[in-house]
Amino acid sequence: MAMKLQILSVRNHGDAAQEHVLLRAKEDCNTVKYLLADSTYFDNGNVSNKLRHFFWLPSKDVKKGDLVSVRTGKGKNTEVINPQGTTVHRFYWGLEAPVWNDEADCAVLVEASTWQFHRAKG
Repeated sequence: MAMKLQILSVRNHGDAAQEHVLLRAKEDCNTVKYLLADSTYFDNGNVSNKLRHFFWLPSKDVKKGDLVSVRTGKGKNTEVINPQGTTVHRFYWGLEAPVWNDEADCAVLVEASTWQFHRAKG
């Protein structure tokens, strides 16, 4: 089963206020099933298993062709219509430091159909 969101690009890397990962909806879906993480890749093209910063996308229904921009910095989640008439859903991670600041960084998109949690203490 193919993922309904796809990574298009990482833009403005190294500037926390401007950097973002741009995703496109390949089908209608809800974004809450997706997590974005940064990792590194090796010279052979494989991705490291050292996943670092994670961002769990908030729940939002998106339509096929919509864009999702996960912005590193602070801001209020919004929707805008771009000049092409496509809806862009902007989500803000709320970080002060850039995530995508090294040559070997890569964005990893994970679809989680189900999950569980348990308090570590208490």
